[in-house]
Amino acid sequence: MKLIQTDIPDVVIIEPAVFGDDRGWFMESFNEARFHAELAKLGLPAPRAFVQDNHSCSQKGVLRGLHYQTAPRAQGKLVRVTHGAAFDVAVDIRKDSPTFGRWVGVELNAENKRQLWIPEGFAHGFVALADDTHFLYKTTDTYAKDNERSIVWNDPDIGIAWPGLAGTEPRLAPKDAQAPRLRDADTF
Repeated sequence: MKLIQTDIPDVVIIEPAVFGDDRGWFMESFNEARFHAELAKLGLPAPRAFVQDNHSCSQKGVLRGLHYQTAPRAQGKLVRVTHGAAFDVAVDIRKDSPTFGRWVGVELNAENKRQLWIPEGFAHGFVALADDTHFLYKTTDTYAKDNERSIVWNDPDIGIAWPGLAGTEPRLAPKDAQAPRLRDADTF
């Protein structure tokens, strides 16, 4: 596994080792000891244990996010796409961080098999770039409705450049369409 720090060093792209031949391919999608060792090499802390796995399926143009949970139920997320493609985004919402309000994004798809590690203190969202996009994520805490929060996807103070929308509005859940801006959000 190879870890690549993004412009926000706490958010890390993971490129797994993929072994293939004429029969197909094999990869280890998660190995806790290796993940922690590779984070340590970058000077990053190991996350709390993963306690919940989620799986969503979205059609092209569906945008989910920007979601997070507040303390004490904050979630770190390890995300990947197993079918289709998505543009995945993390927004730093840690008030004391030098990168507060900044975002990073990466395409995750079934072909590149990349994953993204998003630690606690970040809002997360993605837009599906293809129909039938399967998005899987491991979280460091379980879902807690009372701690669930969101930030509007098109907050001009953040300025995310969402690809694949080509001047059209994304398909949103009502709660995502009505989410507050970062300046009005309950952040870390």
